Amino acid sequence: MSGIDFEVVDLGEADSVAVGEQAPDFTRPLVGREYWEDVSLSDLTAEGPVVLVFTTMDGAFPSTYMWNAIRDRGWGTEGGPAAEATVVGLSISTPYEHETLIDERNMEYDLFSDPSNAVAESYGVPNDLDGMEGVAEPRPAVFVIDTDRRVQYAWVASEWPDFPDYDEVEAALADL
Repeated sequence: MSGIDFEVVDLGEADSVAVGEQAPDFTRPLVGREYWEDVSLSDLTAEGPVVLVFTTMDGAFPSTYMWNAIRDRGWGTEGGPAAEATVVGLSISTPYEHETLIDERNMEYDLFSDPSNAVAESYGVPNDLDGMEGVAEPRPAVFVIDTDRRVQYAWVASEWPDFPDYDEVEAALADL
């Protein structure tokens, strides 16, 4: 990527939820194209498998890049990888910021709003922002979760920026 001037930062090891473990349940505002409402992860897994995508705040390069790739690959859409799965995102962005991202990126995915970053903490994927005291967001991560809330696949960024191996995630989705 010539012309892009940024430093790659090592995020170190994450103490994240691992394959085979039960995914922590949570309830947060889930923002869609039409409205938002409080929804629990367990509500979603009761309907089928879930792909939970943690991203940096809306508008940041990693978040935009990940959602464009997921959208372009058709995750969770008819005829796409894991058509029966619900694909949802989660970041520290507010519901209003999520509405803007969904509209600007023409996304068919709903996004959980977690400004406190407590869900990232419970999943072991927090990332302190550039030495700013008390300011954190999730590091990019993808968890494929079955109907029993068991993690079937986990990827967590080890550096910034870092992106999942989309083909590897799709292989895990095919095994659902």
